[in-house]
Amino acid sequence: MQIEIELPESAFSALRLSPEQFAREMRLAAALKWYEAGMISQSKAASLAGVSREEFLLGAGRFQVSAAQATPAELAEELSRE
Repeated sequence: MQIEIELPESAFSALRLSPEQFAREMRLAAALKWYEAGMISQSKAASLAGVSREEFLLGAGRFQVSAAQATPAELAEELSRE
C-alpha cells in the first residue's frame, strides 16, 4: 500500500535529505517511536520501517532509543530470578 503525504519543501532542506531519504527516515522514526512506546514489537517495527532488524537496531542507536524495552515490573521479575 502507498500513502501520500503533503510536506513543505522546507522539511527536506531542514534535514538536508532528498525526498526519498526523508521518507525512509520518517518510516524509521515512526516505527522507532511506536516500538519505544510499547505499541509494537521489534520485529514488527523493523518490518514497518522496511529495514532488517540489524538496521532497525542501528537506527535505534542513531535516534537514541533503547533496543531493550521492558517495564519496571518486567525488570524486577527478571532480577528476582537471578
